[in-house]
Amino acid sequence: MIERQIVAQKFNRHQIEEFIFSYLGKLSCSHLDLQRTPLGERVIVYTTRPGLIVGRKGANIKALTNILKEKFKMENPQIEVAEVNNAALDAVSICKNIVSTFERFGPKRFKAIAYRALDELMKSGAKGAEIVVSGRGIPGVRAKTWRFFAGYLKKSGEIAQSHVDKYHEACHLKSGTIGIKVSILHPETILPDSVKLRTTEKPNFEIKVEEVKEAIIEEVKEEKKKIRKKKEKDGADKKE
Repeated sequence: MIERQIVAQKFNRHQIEEFIFSYLGKLSCSHLDLQRTPLGERVIVYTTRPGLIVGRKGANIKALTNILKEKFKMENPQIEVAEVNNAALDAVSICKNIVSTFERFGPKRFKAIAYRALDELMKSGAKGAEIVVSGRGIPGVRAKTWRFFAGYLKKSGEIAQSHVDKYHEACHLKSGTIGIKVSILHPETILPDSVKLRTTEKPNFEIKVEEVKEAIIEEVKEEKKKIRKKKEKDGADKKE
């Protein structure tokens, strides 16, 4: 019974996320965060354009709240809109920009579009990025897969599962369907194989020229004294 309840909750959560994405997808909805609070369900929508999500005088939020109440039987849904901190390093925004570019200008210059997006990602500070374009919509007779990558990107392990930002979306064109996948390794990610060397203070080898001269003069004087004493001693022995 407990397993069925958990599966039902997860399925309901997935349905809510899919509906909100389809409802706000064209308005650059990046990702969602669903939370249960004592006052009701809290839905946080992350986007690069909060003004479009909210709408005029909050019209979109009010309409979405009513739909969630009626369709998904949510008692008190509280929808909040949060802006993405760095849109230049958001996989969802980058992927949707590529899709919109393909829909406007077609896939003929797909290489230039992908390389431009990759260059902007690396200039924004990403440690590594990858853009994969595949499908029959690419110019050519057969379906192809093109991979554009730069920097360092983990493919497996805990870093790849938790710290690599991934998103994929399909672009439906007259020539066919093109799949676009974007993967980004953010600059604040600390890799397990990163090594930092401790910096030590360099010893000061600078010696003043005057001190060297004085030391040499003192040594010469000492040698002269020793030679004079030796000569005096030898002269005294001869007299005797």
